Amino acid sequence: MENTSLNILAWQRLKQNKLSLSSLIFIVICIFMGVFSVVLSPDSSPMANEMHIELATKKPLTKIIFLETPKQEINEIPFFKALFFGQPLKVKRIPIEKYIIIERGLSYFPFQSELAKTYSGDYKITTQTFWLGTDKYGRDLLSRILYGMRISLSVGFIAVFISLIIGITLGLIAGYFRGRTDDIIMWFVNVMWSIPTLLMVIAITLALGKGFWQVFVAVGLTMWVEVARIVRGQVLAIRELEYVEAGKALAYKPFRIIFKHILPNVIGPVIVISAANFAAAILIEAGLSFLGIGAQPPMPSWGGMIKDHYAYIIMDKAYLAIIPGLAIMSLVLAFMLLGNGLRDAFDVKN
Repeated sequence: MENTSLNILAWQRLKQNKLSLSSLIFIVICIFMGVFSVVLSPDSSPMANEMHIELATKKPLTKIIFLETPKQEINEIPFFKALFFGQPLKVKRIPIEKYIIIERGLSYFPFQSELAKTYSGDYKITTQTFWLGTDKYGRDLLSRILYGMRISLSVGFIAVFISLIIGITLGLIAGYFRGRTDDIIMWFVNVMWSIPTLLMVIAITLALGKGFWQVFVAVGLTMWVEVARIVRGQVLAIRELEYVEAGKALAYKPFRIIFKHILPNVIGPVIVISAANFAAAILIEAGLSFLGIGAQPPMPSWGGMIKDHYAYIIMDKAYLAIIPGLAIMSLVLAFMLLGNGLRDAFDVKN
């Protein structure tokens, strides 16, 4: 017998929506790149924070010659920690203009310097291409973009998870029990709804302190309201259906009916609103970082990158702010298109 459950039908409809399916594939690729950003980044140091001030604001596709010399002290980091968080460089990298191999070692001209220096010892000459150029501190912009993708996706996942836990729980309780319980919960929801989201996030962030984890909590605590309202509306309709009445007649406990029989039937709308909330979380995080109360330096954040380089928009280095801006726009657009596709896929009227 063919499986025609709602989830199977929704997936089949989503596959027919080429735009939404393409957005889903794009999001999966971004998640993969975010998780393995250390491996994919040219700069695998922690936070992609290798600075060379003399290389500041170099244009995309710039090629630089580096002299690599071994460091005296190397702090070994466990493999898996280094895989996901990076590790300090084992060599000292010096950008140079040109070099000459001599009998006792190497004679080289440091980048933008006319004073020759000599080096004797173990060394290695490498060439690095800065595909997206460098920022104003001489850091590789591509690596910072990839690391920033991880930050945005992490904030989105954790914030949406927090909002779902709070919103679904309150929405289920308010919709099922109704009466005074519903009045109290909805009064609280309406109070939270009346407060501007960005102001609420800023207030929570300032109360908890600036930082990465504080952004998770702050964004999540402001996004549960819409989830609660939607879940409550769904439960008010579902609680009158026959299978819920049958559960009551069989003397099932209220929480068994709520979480085993009602909750699975409100997952569709929750998934749709989660996609929109994910996009909103990315925008809020970028806004907080732009204001300086989100992810703190040297942690790479797309909003922070725009903040550092927005003055370059009126110069010939506008790409320094435009590239992270396009990254935010593309990821938010992908989640919005996916949300629209999920809405149509779960629409039983189609």
